[in-house]
Amino acid sequence: MQVYGVLDVLTARPGEGDLSAVPHHLYGHVPPQNAYSTGIWLDQATRAIADIRARGRLPVVVGGTGLYFRALTGGLSDMPEIPDAIRTELRARLEEEGIAPLYAELARLDPEMGLRLRPADRQRILRALEVVRATGRSISEYQGRGGVQIVDPSTARCLVLDPDRKALHGRINARFARMMREGAIDEVRQLMSLSVPPQHPAMKAIGVSQISGYLVGRHTLEETIDLASAATRQYAKRQMTWFRNQLGEPWQRIQP
Repeated sequence: MQVYGVLDVLTARPGEGDLSAVPHHLYGHVPPQNAYSTGIWLDQATRAIADIRARGRLPVVVGGTGLYFRALTGGLSDMPEIPDAIRTELRARLEEEGIAPLYAELARLDPEMGLRLRPADRQRILRALEVVRATGRSISEYQGRGGVQIVDPSTARCLVLDPDRKALHGRINARFARMMREGAIDEVRQLMSLSVPPQHPAMKAIGVSQISGYLVGRHTLEETIDLASAATRQYAKRQMTWFRNQLGEPWQRIQP
């Protein structure tokens, strides 16, 4: 989410002090109207890392999305790019029609994946349907084909911050209240003025739906902070579970 413009405060992008201390790359460079993917990020990150190394500097990759780290280390399948028109169409249909018609279409176009996926598995059905619509081939043909390894984890320093759960929850609650004071409301108001389709990833950033509800009078300010803080805590729990199950050796856990 930190790649999108407009959502500076709401995604906790690096502040002026951080930006002035060391060069940062791939923050806030994508208009929120644009679709973005792990594959696009990997291409851009590959070029950025090569440029940093060419200048004799050490690239430091920081984030909370474990999928992107797996992509860097060659752990993701080499998937085809999906045209924006197909992605936008299918996500709009998902919002309007629900998952059942898309599952039926997938079962017709890719019977193997139709049998493998649960009818309620929205994201995997959507992804499999995107691939077969874009390429005419089943996503199963691409799965298992590893990607290019940009960073070798055996020679990199791989760290996972593993804070105390209670302390983390307290920081999450305090941070979202601070975001509301420091401009998050104005950011969401600006995002809404751009008429970004609700199915676009930028609209899924934690806090957008809650603050949107506040702006139309659905929630009080206190309720908005409580709802968004709870959503952030749930996301942090999923992140930590993912890190625990997906990031094994050589990742080192760092506890305060």
